Amino acid sequence: MRGFLASSIGATCAAALALPLTPPAAAATTRAVPTAEAATTAAPHTGPDLAGSTQSLPLAPLPGTRSRGSTAPAEPAEPPDQGLPRRDVHRFSLVGVVWDDPDTELHGTVQVRTRSVETGAWSGWQDIETHNGEHAADPDTTERASGRVRGSTAPLWVGDSDGVEVRVRAEPPTHHAGHQPPHDATHHPGHQVDHDADHRVDETGRGTRTLPATPVLPTGLRLELVDPGGPEPAVRPAPLTRGTRADAPAGTALTAEVTAASAANAELAPLGALEIPELGAAETRKELLALRADELTAEQQTKPYIGPRPRIVTRRGWGADEKWREKKFVYTSKVKAAFVHHTASGNGYKCAQAPSVIRGIYRYHVMSMGWRDVGYNFLVDKCGNIYEGRAGGVAKPVLGAHTLGFNTNSMGIALLGSYGKTKPSAAAVEAVSRLTAWKLGLFGANPRGKTYLKSGGGNLYQKGKNVRLNVISGHRDGYATECPGKQLYGKLDDTRSTAADFQGR
Repeated sequence: MRGFLASSIGATCAAALALPLTPPAAAATTRAVPTAEAATTAAPHTGPDLAGSTQSLPLAPLPGTRSRGSTAPAEPAEPPDQGLPRRDVHRFSLVGVVWDDPDTELHGTVQVRTRSVETGAWSGWQDIETHNGEHAADPDTTERASGRVRGSTAPLWVGDSDGVEVRVRAEPPTHHAGHQPPHDATHHPGHQVDHDADHRVDETGRGTRTLPATPVLPTGLRLELVDPGGPEPAVRPAPLTRGTRADAPAGTALTAEVTAASAANAELAPLGALEIPELGAAETRKELLALRADELTAEQQTKPYIGPRPRIVTRRGWGADEKWREKKFVYTSKVKAAFVHHTASGNGYKCAQAPSVIRGIYRYHVMSMGWRDVGYNFLVDKCGNIYEGRAGGVAKPVLGAHTLGFNTNSMGIALLGSYGKTKPSAAAVEAVSRLTAWKLGLFGANPRGKTYLKSGGGNLYQKGKNVRLNVISGHRDGYATECPGKQLYGKLDDTRSTAADFQGR
């Protein structure tokens, strides 16, 4: 389909969004927000009231934490912890920490305690993954160079809360801020990490930079408390009867932004649909020929390898406010590989809350981290529901911001949750297999195969290096990170085999 190669489409983006809600005690410390967030009232919303809000609170040195454990006179004093003492805030459900420079890493730990609205009880200390730029737009892209991007931790879903306490502790830098390379260097011939603990390749892959010898924290640390808004969309994710479609309610007015996002999926579902329905194998092959017949070889037209199209909840279905994102869509030429991630946002959500979790991540990516849209192309909850991520059309090669250095000609799939110690559900793993069998099949890719992607720069491969990767890879295969977690990464061989089976290989 020639539309795959379009450079950008969209509609007028409204500039009016609600200001972050901030308790009176913190009103004077609220950061300057992006232009699109600066209006004082929200534009009329034709769907459910999902506006949401962000409280952005500066962190400060915590008393009594200076010079921890430093007894020798020659040793430099460690910086004090930064954070916020226990305090009341407006309601929120998702929390993260951001800082000024996206190229500065946070070497240390970030921990948070929250108070439940329902019970009034305070949680124990919970770790927030420091993240450190591994999910991001590639260097030298317009999105990365916008001037709005900030450094950030991963977001953590904590449920409906109205109190918070946070502490950030600096630690001496290591090779990857606590992340170990996933493989021996023999498996990564292009591995560019200097094993002197004081040096590493910078994120552009242009050379090494010196890490500080003593603990240091980034400047401009802020706590972001995100309310994803509510109530939930009227139609919650649930299996549909094969071949049915969930149309927009009769008479519902669609904003220009929603219309543009829906139009990007027009070949698969009617305008304003809450879901793109599943199709059987035969119907999916017919659809592939209708979409891309002029791009397929005679052999591919005779026997196309593609898995049945799975059911996908659209952005409208999970309640995306299309005014938040940039109005244009950006595409690459094809999808040669899929990178599997976890959101590292915790496993304490119910599947009925998944739309809220996704709206929280979306708002955090755009409003707090400064990205043009949510970074992932697709998200999957632990019940196996698949959600459209970055706008532009689920059948198209939308450029994401999920795997620093390898966003071009790939897609990013994120499982909602943390899978370092927790095993992903069978439903979620199968959903990834079904999704990759279909989406990779649209572009003729074999889930069991290998492919080459050119690195845009990162901490494993120099910029410009052609890297041989599995067609279905984990995030850690392209960037030195623990993502997608040990337990999920261990499921990828099964995912490749199952996806290939769905394709009929």
